Amino acid sequence: MSIAILGPTFQDLATNVNRNVSSLSLIFVGRASGYLCGSMIGGVLFDCMNYFIVLGVSLLGTTVGLYLTPFCKKAVLLIVMMSGFGTAMGLLDTGGNILILTVWGDKGAPHMQALHFSFALGAFLTPILAKLALGTTASPENHTEPDPHPPALNRSPEADPGLLFAAPDDLNLLWAYAAIGTYTFVVSVFLFALFFMKSWKHEKSTASAQESRRAKYHRALLCLLFLFFFFYVGAEVTYGSYVFSFATTHVGMEESKAAGLNSAFWGAFAACRGLAILFATCLQPGTMIVVSNTGSLVSSLFLVLFDKNPLCLWIASSVYGASMAATFPSGISWIEQYTSISGKSAALFVIGAALGEMAIPAVIGILQGEFPGLPVVLYTCLGSAVFTAALFPVMYKLATLPLDRQQRAHRRSEDQKALLKDFEDDNEGGDAEKWNEMDFEVVDMNVTARPSVIQTSRNTLMKPRSDESDSYT
Repeated sequence: MSIAILGPTFQDLATNVNRNVSSLSLIFVGRASGYLCGSMIGGVLFDCMNYFIVLGVSLLGTTVGLYLTPFCKKAVLLIVMMSGFGTAMGLLDTGGNILILTVWGDKGAPHMQALHFSFALGAFLTPILAKLALGTTASPENHTEPDPHPPALNRSPEADPGLLFAAPDDLNLLWAYAAIGTYTFVVSVFLFALFFMKSWKHEKSTASAQESRRAKYHRALLCLLFLFFFFYVGAEVTYGSYVFSFATTHVGMEESKAAGLNSAFWGAFAACRGLAILFATCLQPGTMIVVSNTGSLVSSLFLVLFDKNPLCLWIASSVYGASMAATFPSGISWIEQYTSISGKSAALFVIGAALGEMAIPAVIGILQGEFPGLPVVLYTCLGSAVFTAALFPVMYKLATLPLDRQQRAHRRSEDQKALLKDFEDDNEGGDAEKWNEMDFEVVDMNVTARPSVIQTSRNTLMKPRSDESDSYT
């Protein structure tokens, strides 16, 4: 909701700072830059601090920003405010994914799908709240001012110079941001409550146990998943951003039908993210990624082949949106099955997605201007679908390669230390280490026993035990 509120209120905010929309486009650059910074900062903070306190503080800061945004009367101040939003959203995105993995581990696929469905739901409800429920009270002439520096609107001249904060002319703008700010504040209160209820010592011991699960090519997997999310998110945002202009200029659709085509894409996207919660309870994350990649590849191919067929555009756009819905949360749940994910690792995924969201649409905008007669947007979606479909088998092969003997020994050592720590924390006794070592001796003996030893044990068990009573005495 905090991210989506900017779209329907962008024109109102521009009017509020006496600027037109084109001269305020840096607001998106500021928010994206803040998002990247928040993702990188979150990768460090979530490895050394309690998750709930970091998330609670970030949402509390978001609450303050939401309350102050309608009062901003300077464009620079508004851009700075949106950069703060982006930083908080980067922290929230990184921390939310890490928290799901920490609590549920490789069993958290439905919860991960629910987390990302909530993003789509908030983005869907925010325009309804901002425009349909509250409407607008600003006069129409305030929204069509062509001058980049229009005169002050409905304010006394002596109050304008150097004014940073003032009540907005459109009070519904204030109520929209205040409503979302209040909701964000309530969520932050619950996070602070969890901070006081949760045992940090238990979190640390659980995290130490998870650190021992590490794939043979851990770093290579992270880099490949970075590229995977870069192209996936870039294609998703590119199609959602350019499908309207593509339909009107390349296909010749009316604006109302082009808007419906755009809504079909995002509607199918949001609906399938909700259905993915149910699918994740019976399907493995890897299976869902394969199905999503196949649907994206087939639908984008049909878009390229029948780029001027309106019926095919409607069907293929809906299928493309549905196919893209579950890929991101399934990717995070899938990698958790094979290697441990820290805060820095989750931040790497989020940064890859954010860079794809920034870079690919910008490049496509330039190319579309250079080659107006070609469906560059559709070629980009098909190329990204081919890349992600080819990349996932490579990632799967790397993830399932067996560990060598030295890595297995190191993992057993790390497992022993982690379990010993948990046992000592739970029992607080002096015999914890002795019992833990005895357990691991049994495990090691069962795992590393030679065939000759196993055969000797079998022969011993098969001998008649005539002196069994004597041995017990």
